[in-house]
Amino acid sequence: MKIVETGFKDLLVIKPQIHNDLRGYFFESFNQAEFKKAGISFHPVQDNESRSVKGVIRGLHYQLKPHPQAKLIRVVAGKIFDVVLDIRHDSLTYGKWFGIELDSENKDQLLIPHGFAHGFSVLSEFAVIQYKCDSIYNPTLERGINVNDPALDIYWKLGSQSPIISEKDQKLPNLKNADSNF
Repeated sequence: MKIVETGFKDLLVIKPQIHNDLRGYFFESFNQAEFKKAGISFHPVQDNESRSVKGVIRGLHYQLKPHPQAKLIRVVAGKIFDVVLDIRHDSLTYGKWFGIELDSENKDQLLIPHGFAHGFSVLSEFAVIQYKCDSIYNPTLERGINVNDPALDIYWKLGSQSPIISEKDQKLPNLKNADSNF
């Protein structure tokens, strides 16, 4: 596995070693020992999967302390534009976002530490996303930031495609009004 820094503290792109042959491919999507050797402390306790159609934007979601969620994101089928927003008040990159295209062809993954809000847009006809979390989902601590916050100016790479955003996500506050204890 190759680890690529992003310029945001502890936000990492994980590039797995893919073994291709006549039968297809094989790769390790997660290996605790390899993470530990690389100095990464990530201990998942919950796996999630979502399927979305082209034009869907999900996010920007996070969970407050004392049960924040670090996430390891990967795309099983399709292609997404994955976006994370730094909401750590003492961070040099507070209020800035990072975006990366993730797809089922290159199999790159994004390791998102505590203190980031996460979302994505679907660029392919559909996408299946899996993510490991290091804390169990807690609905009382769930929060979010509006994907259309003009202060963030996130370009979701949908072109002329009309975005499909849940009613719940449309009602999320902008960053300046969002709950955060990071």
